[in-house]
Amino acid sequence: MALRHRVEDGIAESTLHLLRTGGPRAVTVEAVAAHSGIAKTTIYRRHPNRRDMLSSALSAVASPEPLNPDTEAADQLRWLIHHAVETIDSGIGFGGLAAMMTDDDPEFTEVFRSILAGQRAELSGVIDSAKASGSMRADIDNATLIDAIVGAYIAERARTGQVAAGWDERVFDLVWPAVEAGR
Repeated sequence: MALRHRVEDGIAESTLHLLRTGGPRAVTVEAVAAHSGIAKTTIYRRHPNRRDMLSSALSAVASPEPLNPDTEAADQLRWLIHHAVETIDSGIGFGGLAAMMTDDDPEFTEVFRSILAGQRAELSGVIDSAKASGSMRADIDNATLIDAIVGAYIAERARTGQVAAGWDERVFDLVWPAVEAGR
């Protein structure tokens, strides 16, 4: 069983590496095999096609660690900020984001948007929980809050060519007063 997980991890790591460095068109079973050292036949046994391989690798990145129910309200927002951008940061990278925005590879765009829908549902559930506990304003639109966080991340990269250390705390300092209950 441990070998199976190592093989799956190797496939996923190579898939994401190729995606981040070369965009979605760089991700082929042949390229993943060459990068990972895992035989094409082994990859095909686990993933019948490129779409399944991409979906598997991206799903793992887009599934955030569950939030402890006892987490303080401010830390719930910090968790949300971290996980809202994790799929770009640790997954598709900005090259994959650009390919998705331009629909350069429609198959990839479809797979990634489907995965994003699931991730956003999980993030939205955290916001709903914070609203229900009274720690976030009940009138906050979940989708707009997530979009604002992701948009700030993309804008930082577009403006400076990188996402500077401390970006997440700057976003927290900006957003927290707007979403905190009782304000």
